[in-house]
Amino acid sequence: MKKKTQKYEDSLIESLKDPVEAAAYLTVHIEDDSEHAEETFLLALRDVARAYGIKEISKKAKVGRESLYKTLSGSVNPKLNTLRSILDTMGLKMTIEPKDSKAV
Repeated sequence: MKKKTQKYEDSLIESLKDPVEAAAYLTVHIEDDSEHAEETFLLALRDVARAYGIKEISKKAKVGRESLYKTLSGSVNPKLNTLRSILDTMGLKMTIEPKDSKAV
């Protein structure tokens, strides 16, 4: 009997349809302090956008599909307003927190 398997990418996209999972996924990537952190965050945001539907996101965010793909590819430096708009259409938002309670 064959085992039923699912591609990792399909499983990831399905899980990212949950806003809690999507927020956790993006948080992990935005906290990355490696050399390629910006690019990996944008790729993670692209994964979440794919889960919600690129066409729907571009329409609701009032960003052309081609521009949205460029933004999420890591090949351009997106504006903060663009990122906010994309996140907003997915029911997500950016937040800033202190690293620890002693930070001033």
